[in-house]
Amino acid sequence: MLKILLLCDTFNSLSQKIFCYLQDLGHDVSVEYALGEEVVREGVRLFAPDLIIAPYLTKKIPKDIYEATPTFILHPGPFGDRGAYALDNAILQGVRRWGASLIEASEEFDGGAVWACGEFAMPKASKGHIYRTKVSDLAVELVEELLRRWQDGTKPLPNPMEPMHPRITQKVRQIDWERDTTADIVRKIDASDNYPGVRDNFLGVDLYLFGAVEERAGLEKIEARPKQIIAKRDGAVLVKTIDGAVWIREMTQIEDGMRQIKLPSTYVLKERLKGIKERRIPLYVEPDMATFKEITFKQKGRIGYLAFDFYNGAMSSERCVRLKYAIETLQEEVDILVLLGGEQFFSNGIHLCILEESKKPGEDGWSNINAMNNLVKSLLFSEDILTIAAFRANAGAGGLFLGLAADFVLARSGVVLNPHYKTLGLSGSELHSYTLPRRVGQKMAKRLLDEALPISAKKALQIGMVDGLFEDMQEVEIFANSLLEDEERYYELLDSKRERLERDEERIQEALEKELERMYPQFWDPASSFHALRHDFVYKVCPTATPLRLARHRRGDA
Repeated sequence: MLKILLLCDTFNSLSQKIFCYLQDLGHDVSVEYALGEEVVREGVRLFAPDLIIAPYLTKKIPKDIYEATPTFILHPGPFGDRGAYALDNAILQGVRRWGASLIEASEEFDGGAVWACGEFAMPKASKGHIYRTKVSDLAVELVEELLRRWQDGTKPLPNPMEPMHPRITQKVRQIDWERDTTADIVRKIDASDNYPGVRDNFLGVDLYLFGAVEERAGLEKIEARPKQIIAKRDGAVLVKTIDGAVWIREMTQIEDGMRQIKLPSTYVLKERLKGIKERRIPLYVEPDMATFKEITFKQKGRIGYLAFDFYNGAMSSERCVRLKYAIETLQEEVDILVLLGGEQFFSNGIHLCILEESKKPGEDGWSNINAMNNLVKSLLFSEDILTIAAFRANAGAGGLFLGLAADFVLARSGVVLNPHYKTLGLSGSELHSYTLPRRVGQKMAKRLLDEALPISAKKALQIGMVDGLFEDMQEVEIFANSLLEDEERYYELLDSKRERLERDEERIQEALEKELERMYPQFWDPASSFHALRHDFVYKVCPTATPLRLARHRRGDA
């Protein structure tokens, strides 16, 4: 067993994934935020690690630290790549293959020995999508190789010291609406997602653009001048280009030179969109429909696959209502319904940014949590079909507990699950006090909620939170089809489900009422810690210390 310190700017999805992977291997892992050189030195002294791994770090590590303790930095670029904005550059340049490397810390930026590196085929996707999927999966393989080489005494590869790629400024990202094609615009926004965005001005509002989707279903033919907003849908706006049109899903307003929070575009532009027509589509559409859509459905015989791609996995009241109606409607169409969530996130629960923007956070928060609960109940009480939740991407808080309301729960190997609410000052609802103990037991449920730590899919399987793991969607389809192979068994499972729900109906209602009773003051009391913690979270306020739940070396019981 090794003592490994994770040094990072924040505990992002990649840091969480490596944390879970190392813990699953049995290593002693602790986390330190890079909040200053002296703070880092103190953390290293307290923990005395064998190795330091920096999965997400934008600050330089003090020389005395990496000279005394082997320190390795994850760089989101292939062998020989150097410099910041690695993925941004790769997307803007349209490279076909990219990768990641684990580089030993040195005086030269990204110039240390290379202990592990790998490549992947570059998908046409946003920076956030590539980072959370391709880079994240490869990073675990690189950490595995690092540990093997370190323990075997294998020498690292010398760094070729390629020239550092250029810094990507807003001048490089800037869209020329009179010259850039739709593909150019999508590429620039993809390279700037999830941060910093592409700076622009729409209807007199200075802002940053995020979440570009090309329109190819007919609306791009509307006659208009480039950069004119020609339609809106589910929070996004459709902007005319020189050769088509592009949907912009999210925007961040700039007020007095300060970046505000990221919100659906229609929330940012508000009344300025007066007269812009809402171009609606059905409640759910085919996945290959070439337009912006959030809910898609694909039927294969008696099995249906329902995906919901909400930006950053955030579930507003309106999104919850639409998804609830989709689940209720589809019970008439299929015998098994598989919930897939999105490709980057299954779901992360209520929409914190919209609540932060609200002038009535108590009222809107209460509406949001009740909409989530109604959605969960529609899944839990789907008595005429069997349901499967397939976590093909990370899930957290109410979004995770939405999945646990399904009859069967599968998770892709490598996904990270956050079964807690505590870090935002919430006790939580979504019937977690019924569904979680039913799967893992009361003692483990309390531990997961109290510790407020991420767990791997592998760990979730071990404790009974999920029923199985999968590598690709074909395995999910095989599992779903296996439930239909024996008709008698299928109806036995359905009867058993109905009997359980009837038997537990009073218990479920009591659980829901108690959850909401505890949450009521958390939403409505202006002094509730939820409001302060939500503000710090959505505005990405820099913490003053590493949370003790992560920094084990700083706890009194260390």
